[in-house]
Amino acid sequence: MNASSRIPLIVLFGGESAEHDVSCVTAAHVIAAANAEKYDITTIGISRAGNWNLVSPTSDELATGRLSTTGTPTNLQTITSLSAQCVVLPLLHGPLGEDGTVQGMLELGNIAYVGSGVLSSAVCMDKVVSKQILQHHNIEQPAFIALRDGECSPADIDAAIDQLGFPIFVKPANMGSSVGVSKVARREDFMTALHLAFQYDEWAICEEFIAGREIEVAVLGNMEPIASVPGEIVPAGEFYDYKDKYVNNSATLHIPALLTAEQSQEVREKALNIYKALRCDGLARVDFFFEESTSRFLCNEVNTIPGFTPISMYPKLWEQTGISYSDLIDRLIELAFERHARRRRHTSH
Repeated sequence: MNASSRIPLIVLFGGESAEHDVSCVTAAHVIAAANAEKYDITTIGISRAGNWNLVSPTSDELATGRLSTTGTPTNLQTITSLSAQCVVLPLLHGPLGEDGTVQGMLELGNIAYVGSGVLSSAVCMDKVVSKQILQHHNIEQPAFIALRDGECSPADIDAAIDQLGFPIFVKPANMGSSVGVSKVARREDFMTALHLAFQYDEWAICEEFIAGREIEVAVLGNMEPIASVPGEIVPAGEFYDYKDKYVNNSATLHIPALLTAEQSQEVREKALNIYKALRCDGLARVDFFFEESTSRFLCNEVNTIPGFTPISMYPKLWEQTGISYSDLIDRLIELAFERHARRRRHTSH
């Protein structure tokens, strides 16, 4: 394939959130795996300060698996000049990237992009809102209470503790990669955990502890999504935290998960139902707790831009299901163009 016939692919990474480093790692591996004969790749890094830069990844960066966001200053015009034919692959985790903000910008620019749209991205990023929607759809999940910085009184805090019991997970409502998450076993530690969560978001979600196995399902598609084989994570520590995910690679992964055929089918169907209820497109990873004492799968959360590093569950699950890393990238880009064309049929008159 000659240069003129390659698909312009813009990889957008970095960002201002606490998950900046994760994004830089993801971008390096995606660029290394993308078919250079099929795509004309432009790399744009967003610094922690929010500056956009055209980046030329070095061979060392690609080899070591982490890109820098340093480069030549640029802006949205770089993208919109190619809007008729390009596709953007946003590898931005957390707020100001995964939460519908960048997706809205791309919609305004009439640019095709990988993943869910504005509404689904925003809803899935906000654990409180997504859980409220799943509650409406009668999806089983851990009990939860939302608290807002500056508004939660001592009585609200006492009510949350009394209702959920110990231990309690306290998390920022809008954050991923287990950033700002605490497992609290004592009343005197609850406020410390709450203050940590409020460093990352004005809303915190408090969830009951579920003594269950961590099961994850990858979903791929737009109108007719498909679900991967389920995988299981056995954390090295008390729970699957940031170090387990991106630093130590110390968790144990079982792919496929150690489930019966009936249980595997059940959790795949649940993942698809959740994906559709939250109006996801392109891709998502749906995380569950499997409570063996009751044989229930309880939805934990949905990630619309899941980790894409070599040790991340999303690509590993599809590899086991029969879709390679590079083929997965191809499929996501095809889905991006399909979704863009479908959306434009309803917005262009």
